[in-house]
Amino acid sequence: MSKSTAAARYAQALFELAVKNGQTDQIEEDLRTVREVFVKTPELSQILKSPKWSKAQKKQLISTSFSGISQHVLNTMYILVDRRRNNEMVELADEYINRALEARGTAVAHVSSATKLSDADKEAISASFAPKVGKQRLDIHNHVDSALLGGIRIRIGNRIFDGTLRNKLNRLERELKR
Repeated sequence: MSKSTAAARYAQALFELAVKNGQTDQIEEDLRTVREVFVKTPELSQILKSPKWSKAQKKQLISTSFSGISQHVLNTMYILVDRRRNNEMVELADEYINRALEARGTAVAHVSSATKLSDADKEAISASFAPKVGKQRLDIHNHVDSALLGGIRIRIGNRIFDGTLRNKLNRLERELKR
């Protein structure tokens, strides 16, 4: 995914507005919904890119499709339509969500394991690894990987902690070859 400077600026402005109005969590939820809709229905992006639709029609479509979200998010989406930046809605949502997580001292961790992690396991991983990356807690996304024999692999940002059995066996093999 390319990093859009414009999406980052819009996200920053929306975040500052949300902080000012005490709506950071509500707007984050709304943007998660917007992101999910745009990712799951690429047709919506195609319609918003189409020159056959006027800006007013596009705004009406957004208003109808996202009737339950906050006015601040709707207005931001309208601005993106006006400035022909419709394709940056998902990036804007991602940027805002990252800012909200950062403000709460939270990082996203992608954990691969052989079996589904329990809530207690997720809490233990969060308590153990959050200080290693300078955060208060981790938002854990568990991915079950049947190819893993045991252990877990954690990716937080660009850092990887590999505690899988295969990795341990590979290290042992390298040490024995020396």
